[in-house]
Amino acid sequence: MELYQLRSLIAVAEAANFTRAAGRLHITQPALSQQIINLETELGHKLLHRLGRRAVLTDSGRVFLERARRILLEADNAVKEIRDNPAAEGRITVGAIPSVAPYILPALIAQARLDYPHLQIQAREDFRTDLVQGVLEGSLDLAVVATPVQAPALAIETLMREPLLLAVSTTHQFVKRRSIKAADLAEETFVMLGSSSSLTEQVRQFCGDHQFEPRIGYRCAQLATVKSLVALGAGIAILPRIARSSKDDGNLTYLQLDDTKPERELVIIRHLQSYQSRGVTQFLHMLRAGALLPVAH
Repeated sequence: MELYQLRSLIAVAEAANFTRAAGRLHITQPALSQQIINLETELGHKLLHRLGRRAVLTDSGRVFLERARRILLEADNAVKEIRDNPAAEGRITVGAIPSVAPYILPALIAQARLDYPHLQIQAREDFRTDLVQGVLEGSLDLAVVATPVQAPALAIETLMREPLLLAVSTTHQFVKRRSIKAADLAEETFVMLGSSSSLTEQVRQFCGDHQFEPRIGYRCAQLATVKSLVALGAGIAILPRIARSSKDDGNLTYLQLDDTKPERELVIIRHLQSYQSRGVTQFLHMLRAGALLPVAH
């Protein structure tokens, strides 16, 4: 049994298709099929049902898949541990959700160049679901995401609890009000990130908790676009405090609601069984220090 056979099985199981899995592994489909056949022959059990173009795990396949993931994780940990010595350069891959990445990753990478010049950081900005999967699969050493996160195999550490602020144009009627309540937002047009964003999920939950469905006028891929549209008066937004910047458009202002104080929790996620290299320890030290995170205005 070879490690590449285990990787092949995992790829097919995740893609549910031999063609897509072969493309992911950069091998031909016949070669991939033969690897799976050889593995099944060695184990004496059928691991996959071939249902037309779909590939579905058998009961034996589901059991073996979890073992295969553990074996590969331990193998990857062994390689990292052997390479992790004072003479070696640390290499880590970290991730963060789009509403966090632009505000902390560049600063952390810049700080690492000063404090840990041998630390090589690869950064990935992605949605929470994909980052969680990356940590579980081992392609990411750690990630910063917003709760909720439910995965028994993850170590979850609170990084900070962050207020969510109401962002409006300086010409908006709310600016002149003495009091703004959550119910006042029900008739407003919202500018939001895409539906895959954890921030969008939290805003929708907040609105639902106050008995209204947000009227979404614009969906954006980046917070910078959200802020630009709000500054133009196209709508309002609920944004994390970390997004507030001295470089913001002068027509954009941030307000607080009087009857509620929405917030989100940012956490660091790591695999419970993953080896924590020296590079990961160094990055975590900077992250936990919090000196690079924006403070309240």
